[in-house]
Amino acid sequence: MSERRLPPGQYVPSGWPAVHYGPVPRFRPQRWDLQVYGATANAVRHRWDWAEFQELPKVDVVADFHCVTRFTVTDVRWRGVAAATLVELAPPAEEATHVMVWAEYGYSANMRMSDFLRPDVLLATHRDGEPLEPEHGFPVRLVVPHLYAWKSVKWVRAIEYLTADRRGFWEERGYHNRADPWAEQRYSYQEDPGDGPPLD
Repeated sequence: MSERRLPPGQYVPSGWPAVHYGPVPRFRPQRWDLQVYGATANAVRHRWDWAEFQELPKVDVVADFHCVTRFTVTDVRWRGVAAATLVELAPPAEEATHVMVWAEYGYSANMRMSDFLRPDVLLATHRDGEPLEPEHGFPVRLVVPHLYAWKSVKWVRAIEYLTADRRGFWEERGYHNRADPWAEQRYSYQEDPGDGPPLD
């Protein structure tokens, strides 16, 4: 593959390292659900249990995966529910500008609604034709190919619509609020005015 496809500072590893904070959660299908709440158009909390989520329309996306720890896995085949499909089923209020994606154990990552709605963003259940492995986000992980992979939240449980930006877990701990790998937006000290809300 051409090195020109890689964002600055990235390399292609021999495998796929599993990078995450905290333990791998146990999947209990009878307890699992996905919720969409916050600034929804009708002020209603939307919910799908595991069986209902599996019935949602699926898409396939092939994209590179860029980790802020500097590895890039190329041409990954993902399958899952397009983020745009979820937004169509659970519309946001007109004033919603951002989303916070919540995972097991309270982990979170924020992004602009425009990032969330890109056509290659999906809630993935499969990678390269197989169900996700537990350490890579089974049963559902968000995949946001155009941003560093800490925004591709593993073990997703909820999407919160926001009317103003709010930093997520790593964004509060010194990572860049935007996370564009092509601009090497790795750390908060690199942020320009307007890139994100003030750090506490």
